[in-house]
Amino acid sequence: MGLAYAQAMVAKRRQLWLGSMVLGVCVLFSGHIAEISFSKFFDNIGAFTSYIGRISHLENGQWVVSDPIEWFWGWKKWLPLLGQTLLMAYVGTLLGALGAFTFCFFASKNVTASQGVVFVTRRLLEFLRTVPELVFALIFVVAFSLGPLPGILALAIHTTGALGKLFAEVVENADMKPVEGIIAAGGSWLHKVRFAVLPQVASNFASYALLRFEINVRGAAVLGFVGAGGIGQTLLEVIRKFYYADISALLVLIIGTVMVIDTVTEKIRHRLIGQSVAS
Repeated sequence: MGLAYAQAMVAKRRQLWLGSMVLGVCVLFSGHIAEISFSKFFDNIGAFTSYIGRISHLENGQWVVSDPIEWFWGWKKWLPLLGQTLLMAYVGTLLGALGAFTFCFFASKNVTASQGVVFVTRRLLEFLRTVPELVFALIFVVAFSLGPLPGILALAIHTTGALGKLFAEVVENADMKPVEGIIAAGGSWLHKVRFAVLPQVASNFASYALLRFEINVRGAAVLGFVGAGGIGQTLLEVIRKFYYADISALLVLIIGTVMVIDTVTEKIRHRLIGQSVAS
């Protein structure tokens, strides 16, 4: 017994070392194909650290934390833009969740009998979530000019694709016994969805939507880089003008807002999931 165990452990260690060697070779080969230059990285790491140092100091050379009033001199202008970013994320998430709610049932094999409808809907959702929000935002900026509307549309479309997949997976994991009962009672497809499936998945839908809202807050800030409104547009402007203290102030506002939203929505999501498990 002891000999067999020792041989098994030796074989396991051999597999671990062999797998690590294969992984290392694959990483090196991938880096060579991608033309990754570690020498360039280490030669220029000082430029990155010096940039961090510059955004940590005011124009007079003092640390930004030494004079918060001077550091956040533009808060009256920045807070409305931050609010616009949050509204972009909220509206984009809401529209995307509604779109995902509409499509997810058609993408679920256990609810939709037609495999053709399931296939087409899944490919549509794949397209919507595969194209980055920035690409959609650039297209909508050309179509609707600068402002928050292109950002909202870009977030809504990408959210529809991302949440549509998650919602469909939740629907496919639903208990089918209530569905069979609705069908046996002569209920229609809408009755099956409304009374048998939706009560089981509603809390998970809300949880995923809140999680997506967290992601969209960050996404909305980035979309401002292409002129889609919000605080990201101002952040890009100060980066281009080398207003280093303003860069760090805006980053603190964005990061702090995201942290608060993450904390609040996490508690709400855990409560929803807990209620779903308890029921």
